[in-house]
Amino acid sequence: MDASTHRDATGAAFPDGGPAAARAAWQLLGAKPGTVAAMHISYAARAAQKGRTPEAPGYFLKPASSLSTGGDWVVPAGTQIFGFEGELALVIGREAHRVSPAEAWSHVAAVTAANDLGVFDLRWADKGANVRSKGGDGATPIGPTLLDAARLDPAAIELRTWLDGELVQADETGTLLFSLAEIVADLSQTLTLSPGDVILTGTPAGASTFLPGQTVEVEVAATTLDGERVSTGRLATTVRVGEHVLPPRSAQPKATPEQWADASGRPIAEFQPAAEPVLTPRLREQLSTVALATLSSLLRKRGMDNVSIDGLRPTRPGARLVGTARTLRYVPNREDLFRSHGGGYNAQKRLFDSLREGDVVVIEARGETRSGTLGDILALRARHLGAAGLITDGGVRDLDVVTEIGIPTWHAGGHPAVLGRLHVPWSVDETVACGGTTVQPGDIVVGDGDGLLVIPPGIAQELADEAERQEAEESFIARMVEEGHPVDGLFPMDAAWRARFEAEAASEAGA
Repeated sequence: MDASTHRDATGAAFPDGGPAAARAAWQLLGAKPGTVAAMHISYAARAAQKGRTPEAPGYFLKPASSLSTGGDWVVPAGTQIFGFEGELALVIGREAHRVSPAEAWSHVAAVTAANDLGVFDLRWADKGANVRSKGGDGATPIGPTLLDAARLDPAAIELRTWLDGELVQADETGTLLFSLAEIVADLSQTLTLSPGDVILTGTPAGASTFLPGQTVEVEVAATTLDGERVSTGRLATTVRVGEHVLPPRSAQPKATPEQWADASGRPIAEFQPAAEPVLTPRLREQLSTVALATLSSLLRKRGMDNVSIDGLRPTRPGARLVGTARTLRYVPNREDLFRSHGGGYNAQKRLFDSLREGDVVVIEARGETRSGTLGDILALRARHLGAAGLITDGGVRDLDVVTEIGIPTWHAGGHPAVLGRLHVPWSVDETVACGGTTVQPGDIVVGDGDGLLVIPPGIAQELADEAERQEAEESFIARMVEEGHPVDGLFPMDAAWRARFEAEAASEAGA
């Protein structure tokens, strides 16, 4: 019997995703639940990821037929946005009607792992009710075992999620915006909770999408009140695209950029049709050859004096950097904020995983050099994805190894301490301050041994064209001086010399 098959009470085997899969889950619970309630935003890190913090707990309902005990989750043909959300599930043991938070935990019989799955390209038709997107057969796997709630501290239960073996979610109930007892008490104010009912208590940061054939595993673990380490084991679910085609009268899948972004937790820009890049191959080549000093002088002519990132040193002296800024902001460490934003799939990891060829990571670390802001693993990830370089006004951990990795990195020094000593990774692709200047996502960054310049994308092409013309003039002047001509009238060029220069340039262009 493979992992996608279970047995019902009679011992008959059945595949996941249909009524028999739900019956297996009901057997685990000891009863068919009348209510399966699921929370919206509940963890502090998830609220930060979403950019909104709820005033009060919010819920939606899932049918009992959506329950399963894992295995294959079969989705309709033609769908393509499959979201996973590792969660902790509560199983009600005693009827709860208008109970207080103080007494609510005594109404919980068990805790287990859950996965709030969703077909996000079906969400549009149900106006946020999630009926088809999250209520389909097999969309609520739970298990594989139940933990006795009476033996657990509800504020110290851990949740972890893996995608194909890689840890992508990690949090614990101490960071919930609303405690587990408050969630139970709140739900019981307007609906009566009965034995066997299930409450999914929300997902931490890092919930995302997975592809057909990929497997998501969720585990809930804790140390009991008497010191024993317990775990649900890993709840494994693999998404499969079935053969069932939704008929024309049914809502058809709409895989919009908005739904891709919502399901994956990644910026919507990644899923929108690519705009014509500002940093074209021609512009990149121009900016790779003109001197930084020339660009700086032309920016100054435009009244832009505050466009240099100062005080940093390169890992590769002599390397040339040209790329598009992607920004990451760290705020000063505060223990509660690091607990909610520092762990799991935090802002730092999200940025480095989303890098594209030619991106330059620019980190605001407030000039704080007593801690690392990136290290060898992130440098490897950036190199693998084709990033052009890394810039931080803080420290670099594993500096010798980062140097060997080879991706050009400008930094304020090496430091062995980890991120959490002084920094909380806070936000991605926002305006930041780095090395005394302001950097916005999409700015063009140019660097070499002279330093680093930030060029607004709207003027980059005209600046590069003018820089090429100016360097051509300077090359002509230098050649004339080498031939013995006096500098008077030549530097700067008077009308006669300019006419000679332009005639020579026209002749070379026509050659």
